[in-house]
Amino acid sequence: MAGVVGVAGSGARDVDSLLPLALSRPREAMAKARAILARPHDPYDVSVAHQAAGIVLREFGDVDAGIREVREALTWARRARSAEREADVLASLGVALIYAGRTADGLAAFDRALRRCHGAEAGRVLVRRGIALWALGRYALALDDVRQAHAALRRSGDNLWLARTLHTRALVHLAMGSTKRADADFVASGRLFQEAGQELESIYTILNRAAVAFSSGDLPAALSLLDETAYRIRPLHVPVTAVSIDRCAVLLAAGLAGDALVQAEAAVNEIERIHGRSTKKAELLLMAANCALDAGQPEAALDWANAAYRLSRSQRSAWWKAHAAGVLAQATYAAGLVSVRLLREADRAAAGLEMIGSSEAARAHLLAGRVALELGRPDDADRHLLAAAQSRRRGPALSRASGWLSAALRAEAAGQTRQVFSACRHGLAVLNEHRFTLGASELRALATAHGAELAALGQRHAARAGRPRLLLAWSERWRATALAVPPVRPLADAQLNADLAALRAVMKRLDRTRGQDRQDASVHREQLRLERQQKRLEDAVRGRARQAHGAAGPGGPIVGVPELLDELGGSQLAEIVDVDGTLHVLLCGAGKVRHFTAGRAADAARAAAFSRFALRRVARTRPEDDLASALAILTATGPKLQDALLGPAARYLGDRPVVIVPPGNLQTIPWGILPALRDSVVTVAPSAAAWARAKRSRPPGRHHVILARGPGLVSDGAELPVLAGLYDDVTMLANSHATTEKVLRALDGAWLAHIAAHGAFRADSPLFSSLRMHDGPLTVYDFEQLQSAPYRMVLSSCDSAVGAPAGADELLGLVSSLLPLGTAGIIAAIVPLNDYAVVPVMVGLHRHLRAGRALAEALSDVRHGLSGDPVQWATAESLVTLGAA
Repeated sequence: MAGVVGVAGSGARDVDSLLPLALSRPREAMAKARAILARPHDPYDVSVAHQAAGIVLREFGDVDAGIREVREALTWARRARSAEREADVLASLGVALIYAGRTADGLAAFDRALRRCHGAEAGRVLVRRGIALWALGRYALALDDVRQAHAALRRSGDNLWLARTLHTRALVHLAMGSTKRADADFVASGRLFQEAGQELESIYTILNRAAVAFSSGDLPAALSLLDETAYRIRPLHVPVTAVSIDRCAVLLAAGLAGDALVQAEAAVNEIERIHGRSTKKAELLLMAANCALDAGQPEAALDWANAAYRLSRSQRSAWWKAHAAGVLAQATYAAGLVSVRLLREADRAAAGLEMIGSSEAARAHLLAGRVALELGRPDDADRHLLAAAQSRRRGPALSRASGWLSAALRAEAAGQTRQVFSACRHGLAVLNEHRFTLGASELRALATAHGAELAALGQRHAARAGRPRLLLAWSERWRATALAVPPVRPLADAQLNADLAALRAVMKRLDRTRGQDRQDASVHREQLRLERQQKRLEDAVRGRARQAHGAAGPGGPIVGVPELLDELGGSQLAEIVDVDGTLHVLLCGAGKVRHFTAGRAADAARAAAFSRFALRRVARTRPEDDLASALAILTATGPKLQDALLGPAARYLGDRPVVIVPPGNLQTIPWGILPALRDSVVTVAPSAAAWARAKRSRPPGRHHVILARGPGLVSDGAELPVLAGLYDDVTMLANSHATTEKVLRALDGAWLAHIAAHGAFRADSPLFSSLRMHDGPLTVYDFEQLQSAPYRMVLSSCDSAVGAPAGADELLGLVSSLLPLGTAGIIAAIVPLNDYAVVPVMVGLHRHLRAGRALAEALSDVRHGLSGDPVQWATAESLVTLGAA
């Protein structure tokens, strides 16, 4: 949150206009102040110029240098023999001293200022002392000062300082949890700042309204307001520490810990470089520690939390010291340093946070409860978990969910299984409501991480209970829930679409430069320029997409266990559940759900990686010796994968069609190499509910087929002309006709779509995973704009089935964007494909589709017919069927 502090607004001389300018256009104010000081002026004017320079330095540069300027201003105010001028400068000095961590000296300066003034001038001093007390976390005292100031300034008609009073009061209300009062005051102060021409201060009201939105649980609105703040503040060329702190908090709540940590590190470096405000630095260090914690870097969190604690202690700030102590204990626990000493520190942190009325007290109690459980101290654990559980019925969604987690852990410690299930259900319901306020699929997926421990607790107790149907229900409760509802389609967002178009143009130019001589200095410079443009545009697209509000509320379960068993008919569904690192298989079919314990998840992941490595080798080369070794790896890996993934359940699969529902991180597996599945028709689904939804999908009345070919394929998409001859109603897009816009328009509502294009999976940013079209990449953000996704889709593109794990058990990638939009079935690749071998595989696949076979059946038929050609066979094994059609 950004404070507004320290300048006089209604002096008797023209030079006094310099002081409001310091918090409107600071660079301009500094230049004018230096110009005044460069030539002789009377003491009053010199005092104002030094004060203005001091305010700019205090707010946006070196606080110590700012103090020196303000002290010089005080000397000249005394020479001017103006008590009012002296009081105003003393108030500015008080703020600067407190920002520098010299709390006692700063408060003494305010006392001296108040002894030299009365009426409206005293009100202006009280506003500044209120903002200083707010920065120190002394909210009750700050509110008293602001109330007195408001009464004095309202009578004076000084609208600029009345705006500052309202803004300060809003900050205090927000800190004390009164979000509605805070927002009303921010709106009113923003209007007055705009009327007064105070550009920067009006921007700060937008920034602080973002904090209100965040506190109210509206993450999309908070992100939108933060982006507006950054856009409007950029031309003023001032440090944006306050923006960084608030953005980090919002990014953490959205599950974007990596992004938050990058922003925090940059802000810490900036505030150290400019020798910025000590109070703001303490807050920033604390935020950086929280970012490092969520990003899984406990050592860095310890360093930053220690620094924040030392700084807040030197400032005598009880508020920030108590919060730093809480984060320090969290970081110590995350580093694995569990001890009796840590329990004492967590206990003290919880008591300290309760004493100052912070909502973070519940988090500290939860930590103390965890530590006590690990140390075998049930009474201490029960006391702390009971205290932490009090937050389950009030406050923001994430706080309430944490309270339900505390209640679940307390019930688990007491052996109360029924209460564990109840607490977990309530906690996940709260998080479900929170997730559906988010329109962006990325944020919905990431938000599931907040419920991972609740879901794991429910699964653990269901597995222990030995009730297969209960374990299936708990596995489905929090599996692939981001796919339950389509993302909000951003068709109306013209700026998002403009940024996507610009990004495609940049990527196309970048591809051309990469084919040129890298030793050429001009080519190298052009590449760097284009890469910077690419990053800027990707950041813009991400930012716009994240601002979408949810359009659908959480409904009830999409499919129950009895309904699922009815839907299966003669098929079987094997849901693989990871419970504390051990895989459990729930085999559903013939009206039953049977439970088998398989292998370790780590062993399955390792064997899956070996199988993908072997498939890549087959795709890249033809020599017999290389093929032999790669095929040997596949042959040896199949049984190992089967043991780890299916265990004894493999013996009961038979020859019926099988639907596999694996954990998110085990989706990209060549299922056909498992001995038990070699002759089976296999479909993969992110959840049983997603499979059931796909199965209920109805094909369009018109069997229109779309064939699209991207540029640069070695085979030049040789299968497409053959495929075009297999169907009666065909649209083929190639060369300059295969643009993103034309392909998307053709895909909308198609019965069957086949895209042959180079695919690129972006692990760093999975929603920019793409298929290359004539005008550039067709990304997930583009697919999400489809109003009606094609009923069936075949992606003969490298890595098109690959997704990045996100949240609790989610995947983000090309395929994840299509299933929620209504695509019933997809064939896609889990590894790069051999461009030549994929041609006969695709032709064979479509011949079976043309004969009326479903996607999974057609792929199975193709595999059985390719045993004589190892490269083509491996290419077919690199493809998986997702969905149900």
